[in-house]
Amino acid sequence: MTRDEPGGPGGAAPRGRRSGLPSFAYTEADAEKMRGVRQMKLIAAGLLVLVAVIFALATWAEKAGAGPWAGYVAAAAEAGMVGALADWFAVTALFRHPLGVPIPHTAIIPNKKDQLGASLGSFVGENFLSEDVIRARLRALGIGGRLGVWLAEPAHADRVTSELSTALRGALTVLRDSDVQAVVGEAITRRADSAEIAPGVGKTLEKVVADGAHHRAVDLICTRAHDWLVTHSVSVMDAVEGGAPGWTPRFVDRKVGERVYRELLRFVTEMRDMPEHPARGAIDRFLTDFASDLQSDTETRARVERLKSELLARSEVQDVIASAWSSVRAMIISAAEDDRSELRLRARASLLALGARLATDGRLQSKVNGWVEDAAVYVMTTYRAEITSLISDTVASWDAEHTSRKIEAHIGRDLQFIRINGTVVGALAGLLIHTVAQALGG
Repeated sequence: MTRDEPGGPGGAAPRGRRSGLPSFAYTEADAEKMRGVRQMKLIAAGLLVLVAVIFALATWAEKAGAGPWAGYVAAAAEAGMVGALADWFAVTALFRHPLGVPIPHTAIIPNKKDQLGASLGSFVGENFLSEDVIRARLRALGIGGRLGVWLAEPAHADRVTSELSTALRGALTVLRDSDVQAVVGEAITRRADSAEIAPGVGKTLEKVVADGAHHRAVDLICTRAHDWLVTHSVSVMDAVEGGAPGWTPRFVDRKVGERVYRELLRFVTEMRDMPEHPARGAIDRFLTDFASDLQSDTETRARVERLKSELLARSEVQDVIASAWSSVRAMIISAAEDDRSELRLRARASLLALGARLATDGRLQSKVNGWVEDAAVYVMTTYRAEITSLISDTVASWDAEHTSRKIEAHIGRDLQFIRINGTVVGALAGLLIHTVAQALGG
């Protein structure tokens, strides 16, 4: 373990957490980069030692009378040392106190970390989360057209359909049946109880009678009544005989029962076979009058409402309403799981149609782009403070020493080139100054 790695001999291990937020994770890649930084530090330090040796030798040679060239070399080496030391101080001051001395305005990153995080958050909020920037960027992307081209591909439509089916199944699985049944039951009951049904039923019945749509129901009833009478002739005659007075002879009761049965059978048969039978006309008039009363008669409407309330209050009806959710849920889950179900096929077809239209319809693309822009602007402008505070709070949560070490691992290698360049540029500047001074002095 090296001195620059977390927990190494050169420093304490970073605290890792602060303010409830995780700090940086110092990875093996960071350690590798730090090794590269140390190599560059050695090169920069070696160059400083080199110019120092050159300065010492050139100064000795100049005093020994080696000639004017020794003065030029000494001046260049001296300026190179000054440049190297100055840049070493500047680079080191970013991450720590030079030589451990707490000189003001040094160890900038550890000491100013929180301020840098706040400034970074403000910078992002002002320059990246503004309405104009968001709209311009999204408009340049052309999301509507791209989405249309993407959705128009069958494979992509299949993928979206599958993902939607999975999400739908998950949502229906998470929901508790008892909670949903209670909500559905209350909603249906409240809606049915608040809406008066008599006028609507009256209008529907009036239209049914006017169109003659009820004739099939009357035909069915007459047919079933005729068949029932034929099958239960004995029961009908027994019922008539049972209602006769006790003082009448039994054969008379039998004759009366047979007579009543034949007349009843004849009446039902005629109703079944004669579309213009008077009884059918009576039914039409009754239904017409009843339809009118349902719409205009106060008493009839009130009685229908009372009947509706009584039906809704019955436990059997409430159980049917509540159980409707279970049936619908099972049906939807089954359809969502079946690749060839009508639900998934229709969803896939709708997505393909939407994609094809989005890819070619400029007006629809503009609408979609506008919706996306408005949504993004609303989210960013409404929660900009929370987003920028996430940056500043996260930076504030980082351990100062750990943060400094990680940043140095990423940019320290380039910073060491500043030291090398400072040495070279300083030497050239010193040589130039010495040359000018000699020229002016000469």
